[in-house]
Amino acid sequence: MTEFLIFEVKDAIATLTMNRPEKLNAFTGEMLHGLVAALDECDAREDVRAVILTGAGRGFCSGGDIGGMGEEHDSRPHITKARIWEEIQAFPKRAARFEKPLIAAVNGAAIGGGMDLALACDIRVAGESARFAETYAKIGLLPGGGGAYFLPRLVGKARALELLWTADFIDAAAALDIGLVNHVFPDDELMAEATRLATRIAAMPPLSVRLIKRTVNQSLETDMATAFDLVSSHIAIARAGHDHPEAIKAFREKRDGKYLGY
Repeated sequence: MTEFLIFEVKDAIATLTMNRPEKLNAFTGEMLHGLVAALDECDAREDVRAVILTGAGRGFCSGGDIGGMGEEHDSRPHITKARIWEEIQAFPKRAARFEKPLIAAVNGAAIGGGMDLALACDIRVAGESARFAETYAKIGLLPGGGGAYFLPRLVGKARALELLWTADFIDAAAALDIGLVNHVFPDDELMAEATRLATRIAAMPPLSVRLIKRTVNQSLETDMATAFDLVSSHIAIARAGHDHPEAIKAFREKRDGKYLGY
């Protein structure tokens, strides 16, 4: 896959760890395409029911490597356009098609494109030392990795614009207050708590989990009548499978369900 990404699977949870700690996990094209390949593998593996994305060392991800920018960089429009489309946006576009739960465990700094990676996930949890910033305006650019799309949907237009225009850092407590993250944990408990959350979700009937995610995403992009029509079809599919009657039986017998994923 790539040396810049650690891929581990244990107890139905895949953990993807960005691995350039000496650079606060500033991403490379190789790392971004590695993340896409990892999601492809997680999609294909029946032993993976939830995924956690995190960073090695003391930071989540500091975004793109500014050392590779500047006058010497090829800034012809068609080159820039292709790189943004094919590389910077590769992970959020793949994450949008990924139907298993995807949780960002944000340790330390999530800056610029690094924050965008976290925003592309379904749920974000943070360590107490986590810090977030959309710093594109400081370098005369825009959030190409999805910040302008995801951020207003999470925190509202006005807060999103303030964060994008000022490039201010906010800490984990502020991120929790505005709804950017779901939970904040002590740094030394972050991965255990993220894994605990992922495990709870992974214990649910997998088809139901995937169809709930699909339904929520579809409902955000369509009108109520269409959303209601779609969910009725999803329910018909889920009800006809193995896991729905097994879940009812497990509930009545006060035991854990044994789910097959359909």
